[in-house]
Amino acid sequence: MAHRTAPEQQTLTPAAVFDWLDEAAELRARAGLTRTLRSRPADDPVLDLASNDYLGLVHHPAVTGAAAEAALRWGGGSTGSRLVTGTTALHTELEEELAAFCGVEAALVFSSGYTANLAALTALTDPDTLIVSDANNHASLIDGCRLSRSDVHRAPHGDPAAVAAALAARPHRRALVVTDSVFSVDGNAARLPELSAAARAHGAALLVDDAHGLGVLGPGGAGALAAAGLAGQPDTVATVTLSKSLGSQGGAVLGPRRVVRHLTETARTFIFDTGLAPAAAGAALGALRLLRAEPHRAERAREVARTLSARLTAAGLVASAPDAAVVSVRAPGPEAAVAWAADCRTAGLAVGCFRPPSVPDGVSRLRLTARGDLTDRQIADAVRIISATAPAGATFVPRPDGA
Repeated sequence: MAHRTAPEQQTLTPAAVFDWLDEAAELRARAGLTRTLRSRPADDPVLDLASNDYLGLVHHPAVTGAAAEAALRWGGGSTGSRLVTGTTALHTELEEELAAFCGVEAALVFSSGYTANLAALTALTDPDTLIVSDANNHASLIDGCRLSRSDVHRAPHGDPAAVAAALAARPHRRALVVTDSVFSVDGNAARLPELSAAARAHGAALLVDDAHGLGVLGPGGAGALAAAGLAGQPDTVATVTLSKSLGSQGGAVLGPRRVVRHLTETARTFIFDTGLAPAAAGAALGALRLLRAEPHRAERAREVARTLSARLTAAGLVASAPDAAVVSVRAPGPEAAVAWAADCRTAGLAVGCFRPPSVPDGVSRLRLTARGDLTDRQIADAVRIISATAPAGATFVPRPDGA
């Protein structure tokens, strides 16, 4: 095949090599998709509904104390790959307690939830595998599918029947059904029992990213698999992050012991990555133990989400009905969403702002984290600020019957 050679390739100066980045930035700006980093102080006074701190444990003394103790004992870093020097007794302890809490045989801790997803998707598949992936899955699952070397079928969102049809028609020897447990944009939950039934009917495995379910769903926050009665099943694997409900950093794969053994020996994001820092492992372990001692925290997070959704809807906004602890509020467009989030911050409230391409349906939103430690007064303040700063086109007039 002949290679096309552009004339400018031989005339570009070093200063012009990245000029195309400026053009791309201009296109994003015109579409209202500019993204910027904003540094926040440790004592930021705003009410935070933008983070993923679902249980409000990031600053809990049991968590920060465990992090500090781990750093003092084990040092600032894990010093290397976990197969070389990076596995400490603390990592092993965290894996054993996490597996027991979630009701599975084994767990393997990674440096992030992203690397855990990449590991599971690339190590549990091959070119003779069909991956059936929900259309609204998280970017880390999508990237894992791309790296897997497998054929990937993008199933319509939340449609177990379509998943079953794709599995039935496959010529591949193996298959893997992949889904978020709770979808991060609107907070709706996957239909896990039906997906599991479809997978089993066609000899497929089920992989569930439970990043937004751990600590919120299931008995005492044991996660979406426990809530669906699938924890500990031999054909089911979960991935989780330690950076949401557990208020730390890192991720893990949970499932049958032979799955964890296989990932330990083959997953590139485990073998070639530095192990999770001891402070993060200690913080996650401290949060996990606190959640086991205070299981009511999970239900409180769900209660706060339901209250936020109901009150925002009553105020005339289009708010999602949460299955877990995420509530989204629709905005008229990307620029309006950015301005709305900025106005909320000025008024003392931090909210998430989701725009294309982060939203699969192209509809911009504010995303609220229903933290379990919010007081009734804070919930009322959040509803008041969001309603008062809503842009034109964000509200509707509720009917007298509440419909």
